[in-house]
Amino acid sequence: MANKNQLSLPIWLTPEGEKVSCVDKIKVLNENLDEIRAMAQEAFEDAVLMGCDESQFKKVIKDLSEALVNPYKKAKS
Repeated sequence: MANKNQLSLPIWLTPEGEKVSCVDKIKVLNENLDEIRAMAQEAFEDAVLMGCDESQFKKVIKDLSEALVNPYKKAKS
């Protein structure tokens, strides 16, 4: 079942708040976001079909995104 509400693509920003201007980087980021959205939608549909609570599933996905760790973060000196 396709979702008619496509995710609007963000304006990608650097840590300094400036727009990412590289077209190739933006393309990769947007493709990654679309793949994540499609996978999450499929998992959501599976959960609903198996009788899971919609809000619980959405909370789990939100918690998952908030638990992501930046492996490239520079240590404060």
